[in-house]
Amino acid sequence: QVQLVETGGGLVQAGDSLRLSCAASGLTFSGYTMGWFRQAPGKEREFVAGIMSGGITYYADSVKGRFTISRDNAKNTVCLQMNSLKREDTAVYYCAARGGVAITTTRNTYTYWGQGTQVTVSS
Repeated sequence: QVQLVETGGGLVQAGDSLRLSCAASGLTFSGYTMGWFRQAPGKEREFVAGIMSGGITYYADSVKGRFTISRDNAKNTVCLQMNSLKREDTAVYYCAARGGVAITTTRNTYTYWGQGTQVTVSS
């Protein structure tokens, strides 16, 4: 079965960096668009960044210029490099996969999800 496993979350201070990784198995990874979403307490899950199989990326305005999404199709992994972290970046971060070729920002267009990893940014 398909599994997406996120790692790399933790507690950091504002201004620090953190790198999240997502390891995928059970699917033809290169055939999927990958995305990162996040959900803060009491808020809806929101799109953070997406990357197409060929490497085209798209970011939410709130993270543009600070976060970088990348993927390695040979290793079935997608990463999210997060720099200049802010308190408002605190959330559970989820990796997601969709079979379509386009990057979408709507959570219900993604088929597979990881269990999430907690990122906490303190001031």
